[in-house]
Amino acid sequence: MKKDEHILKEFLDDAFDLKSHLMEFLSISREDLEKFLKNAKTNLANLHPRENLREASSFYKDIVGDMHLADLSSWHISSKFYIADTLKLQQKFSKNFVLDFGGGIGTHALANAMSSKVEHVFFVDINQTNRNFVEYRAKKLGVEKKISFFKTIEETKITKFDTIICLDVLEHLSNPSSQLNYFYEVMDENSIGLFNWYFYKGENNEYPFHIDDKKIIDEFFKTLQSKYIEVFHPILITTRSYKKY
Repeated sequence: MKKDEHILKEFLDDAFDLKSHLMEFLSISREDLEKFLKNAKTNLANLHPRENLREASSFYKDIVGDMHLADLSSWHISSKFYIADTLKLQQKFSKNFVLDFGGGIGTHALANAMSSKVEHVFFVDINQTNRNFVEYRAKKLGVEKKISFFKTIEETKITKFDTIICLDVLEHLSNPSSQLNYFYEVMDENSIGLFNWYFYKGENNEYPFHIDDKKIIDEFFKTLQSKYIEVFHPILITTRSYKKY
């Protein structure tokens, strides 16, 4: 087996033992877990305060709690082949100091922590439940020495990252352009950023958490095109790779 090839296999087998981690972390039975995962998307959507939401960060920091774990876990399990392709992509580019911004349940951060090319992963997520869960998972998987946890990028005290992972996050931010500008400042000429976005609320508002404001989206693409140049990769997924322009 090639070096690090086991990482993808372990994810495809059981998403890095995700269900067991959820049952232990949440102290629930397998039967209750299956119900929890089955209803995850609807339950999370029902929590959304719609037009009363002033700041997306407050929703993800203070409101979602365990529901976000369930929603992300359900998606990573049901879409495992798509997620596996994103892991293939980061295996291609990830090295040395890796920033995982808005890392959720930790699939990508944990895979990077397992990589022989990665020195350390800096996991940043505003949701305390997510940080606690991924820290728990890192210990269970034996990679806790290669990953540390923060609420903000500033807390990492790192001035330059070699790789930045930001997947399924930008569409949740009130000012995604500002985030691109921040990433630009913590990258050097050899750094690679892996980004994706989905500025769409869905046909039936099934993604109420996503922004779709035309002015914000236009500004996002202006910033992207003025600050970054795309690095080609052959994997047919929404995630794209970038270096500083």
